[in-house]
Amino acid sequence: MYKILVADDEKDIVAMLKDYFEINDYFVMTAYTGAEAIEKAGRGPDIILLDINMPDGDGISVCRKIRDYVSCPILFLTARVEDSDKIEGFASGADDYIIKPFSIDELGARVSAHIRRDHRIKAQANVRFFGALTIDYTAKTVSAENTVIDLAKKEYQIIEFLSVNCGQVFDKERIYEKIWGYDAEGDSSVIAEHIRRIRAKLSKYGEDTRIETVWGMGYKWVK
Repeated sequence: MYKILVADDEKDIVAMLKDYFEINDYFVMTAYTGAEAIEKAGRGPDIILLDINMPDGDGISVCRKIRDYVSCPILFLTARVEDSDKIEGFASGADDYIIKPFSIDELGARVSAHIRRDHRIKAQANVRFFGALTIDYTAKTVSAENTVIDLAKKEYQIIEFLSVNCGQVFDKERIYEKIWGYDAEGDSSVIAEHIRRIRAKLSKYGEDTRIETVWGMGYKWVK
């Protein structure tokens, strides 16, 4: 079953597209804001339908943010018809441009064609987005503002472990066992120092609170 992300602030359009694609055996994710679209783009959709006019920005800026990290096709849905808008949309990384109002059957055919083409030539990226941060679990990198953050191996592994288990609290001993191994010689107190270093590096991008200390319990990654 293919996964499709429909991002549009018009709830009637989202509902219509959700019904249509579910009838045609797609798993449909929905978003009504740019921020929500960015978050759900990290869940591995096979294709994204993205409205240009979003309440907290625009689809073009969303497309620019996710394009380098999401390999699936991105199709803009928009009432804009100016050539300059189309050029800007394609320049931001869009693969197609669907003008509202559209034929839903034609849209379905385009979606199917893009997915078939994409699955022939691309491998999907395993990424998640957290604010200004992009974590690429395949490349094992953390980026912000199109810059890969210089992390030591253990620092990245701590970020990976906490972010994959976002919202869950882990004490220092559990993190140490996971990263260093059960048989490692050392002390779990090194976790606090590693997290201090991670926060210092993330603070340059305003993301130092992404790892939260839960006093008396441990640490958790905050969405």
